[in-house]
Amino acid sequence: MGISVGIMFFIMAVVAGWLLKQSFSTRPWIARTTIVEGHSGSFPQPSAKIGLWVFLAVVTSLFALFISAYTTRMELGDWRPLPEPPLLWFNTAILILSSIALQWARHSADSEEIGGVRKGLAAGGLLTIGFMIGQLVAWQQLGDLGYHASSNPANGFFYLITGLHGLHMLGGLVAWGRTSIKVWRGCEPAEVRLSVELCTAYWHFLLVIWFVLFGLMLST
Repeated sequence: MGISVGIMFFIMAVVAGWLLKQSFSTRPWIARTTIVEGHSGSFPQPSAKIGLWVFLAVVTSLFALFISAYTTRMELGDWRPLPEPPLLWFNTAILILSSIALQWARHSADSEEIGGVRKGLAAGGLLTIGFMIGQLVAWQQLGDLGYHASSNPANGFFYLITGLHGLHMLGGLVAWGRTSIKVWRGCEPAEVRLSVELCTAYWHFLLVIWFVLFGLMLST
């Protein structure tokens, strides 16, 4: 089990490093624009990116602690793994599609295609909402079968880590909503390019986190 956890941490570190590299591969249009859109007198773009990656580093550490606690607790004799609802596979597919949609929005913003930005953001947000609804339905299914959080440590950890992931997705939807409002009010792609880029990176990051969490639950 220690080897499995080590592999998961390695994957998270590799992906975080790749995202960080992508973030600081500043394009010429980024270098020419120094202020984050929609916030007069706010931080320069590099500071906004650095702020995101610092936040992601903190989130990574938080999930790493929960993964470590999960693997340590499961070694005790009272651990009874709960069945993984098949719906989680469907939810995973939805989350993958939402990440792809955000990537489409980012590509459209780079290409100055506002129609693609609108469609990508709309699809990504709706799919993410669908993912969260699906997670709640999975919770309800487990509850109906008697798998309550207080009945076993494995149950409690399942609700804890999936709920924590859902809260971070909900936070991402706040940023997504603000960006979407700007787009639908008629902003040019250049005005929301940074916001779309940061939202996309955040979605990719949470997708990787979900892969790690889902893989960990399936392995127990």
